Amino acid sequence: MRIDFRSDTVTRPTKEMLEAMFKTAVGDDVFGEDPAVNALEQYAAGMFGMEASLFCPSGTMTNQVAIKCHTQPGDEVICDFLAHIYQYEGGGIAFNSGCQVKVLPGDRGRITAAQVADAINANDVHKAHTSLVCIENTANRGGGSCYDWTELQRMQQVCRQHQLAFHLDGARLFNAIVAKGENPLSYGKLFDSISICLSKGLGAPVGSVLLGKKAFIDRARRVRKVLGGGMRQAGYIAAAGLYALQHHISRLEQDHIHAAEIAKVLQQAPYVQTVLPVETNIIIFGLAKTASAKRFVAQLEKKGILGYAISPDQVRLVTHLDISNDMVMHTCDVLRRMV
Repeated sequence: MRIDFRSDTVTRPTKEMLEAMFKTAVGDDVFGEDPAVNALEQYAAGMFGMEASLFCPSGTMTNQVAIKCHTQPGDEVICDFLAHIYQYEGGGIAFNSGCQVKVLPGDRGRITAAQVADAINANDVHKAHTSLVCIENTANRGGGSCYDWTELQRMQQVCRQHQLAFHLDGARLFNAIVAKGENPLSYGKLFDSISICLSKGLGAPVGSVLLGKKAFIDRARRVRKVLGGGMRQAGYIAAAGLYALQHHISRLEQDHIHAAEIAKVLQQAPYVQTVLPVETNIIIFGLAKTASAKRFVAQLEKKGILGYAISPDQVRLVTHLDISNDMVMHTCDVLRRMV
């Protein structure tokens, strides 16, 4: 048995999702004629009460398109030091938008309204023009941590006061919504743009959606084309994304339960020094000073369990829809016997 905890990106389509993909009608999406893509974009926008949305191949593209649309070359973007847009998108903010980044030291990937207010540059020709604030919910490197809703409201007020755009990297937003009992419509009222990923916990094989006002999405569609993101008969993958949004959101709670069960075992393990609080489906734990994360992951792999070393002494495990109760029980037994 091979149990893959490296990421929730490793999920495979369910039988029902594959059937939806097989049965869908398709057209040329660059001409706006793919009915499945149009249905996905309309459904996603409606969930958040936003005017329009845009289907893209990846979350990196939806984030980068949003940043390009919100900024001008020479602007400055504010985000947490651990943010995906800063750490894991290939320097795209500089490459695509010609902007610099001001990173803030948040709490497990989450920054505060007060930090944002202090980070905004004065109206000074010597300084870059601050134009955009980006937050990530849940925060991947924060162990799937969730933002407090009141703090998000405060941050929006700061953005409005200083005429800054407010973008949400919601790659795992539905994990936060399920964990906190929130409503997508509330997020649609708070942010200028939202990126949601369909290929992580929701289980679609590929794709993300960018949400915003119609004029913003019209600009985003042009940028997507420039970046090579215009797809033709994309309905086959859009149908998977639509199925995921309609059928795979509530089940995320099971992934959270599985992660909590594994974390409980790790908290008692003598080789573990720290375990970040587990709020959703991501477990990040630090090993004792004498241990190596790469060696630990290699030991796990010999037992048929795949993890991911995210630093010299930290390991990440991510639960998802391909992880069963039996797999979790077996993993817990293996972790108890590790030395």
